[in-house]
Amino acid sequence: MQNQFKDIFKGKVIIAGVGNILRADDAFGPRLIEAIEKRVNAVCFDLGTAPENYIGKIAKQGPDTVLIVDAVDLGKNPGSFQLLRGKDIINSGFTTHDLSPRMFIDFLKSQTKAEIYLLGVQPQTTAFGEEMSEKMTEALEKIAVSIKEALGCTKLIS
Repeated sequence: MQNQFKDIFKGKVIIAGVGNILRADDAFGPRLIEAIEKRVNAVCFDLGTAPENYIGKIAKQGPDTVLIVDAVDLGKNPGSFQLLRGKDIINSGFTTHDLSPRMFIDFLKSQTKAEIYLLGVQPQTTAFGEEMSEKMTEALEKIAVSIKEALGCTKLIS
């Protein structure tokens, strides 16, 4: 299987995780950032549930590529993921956040010249106070390895 991240990561890369760590599978974005931060050749941000608060910080980095990672209803099996580009993001379903991914991406695009992608991962549950599901944990491990391979590790991971 081809590593789809190798095809999109160009120049200075920012990976931004969106989600609520208290809501089961909605924690996917922040948990991925936790797994790869300081281990890959990219700037990583945990945007939590308020990605709009980070637009200035992201723009200040002058990125060429921005990958936003979020739990998104794709209408697929839990743990399934899809890399969305441009107009595909409009039809991607919904997230559990107040600000739509499209609004955030449009505003971010107006502030940078970066190519912006959304990695949507299908949640099983977003129940408050629950742990991330097994399917999402498996997806997290697979995606983290693929991103590390695509970007190169900055140090050994134990």
